[in-house]
Amino acid sequence: MVPDGRTAYPPLRPWQVRERCFSHRRQGLDPTEVNAFLHRVAAELAVAQTALAAVREENTRIKDALRAWQSAQAPSAYELAGR
Repeated sequence: MVPDGRTAYPPLRPWQVRERCFSHRRQGLDPTEVNAFLHRVAAELAVAQTALAAVREENTRIKDALRAWQSAQAPSAYELAGR
């Protein structure tokens, strides 16, 4: 992991999970079950990434609103000079 908590790899996209192929082995896993699971993981990943994007947008909106409020509450240079 890198210092800010992200991994060194770029984030997986749902389509990358859905389209992932594995080599077949003699006594390997059932490809139908693997594909079903990958599609389920991809769907959950898509939901999580969409929710994360919405949270980031909301976070930006709240930070901007807080900055605006703080600026409105701060005394102006003119008010400070009069004291």
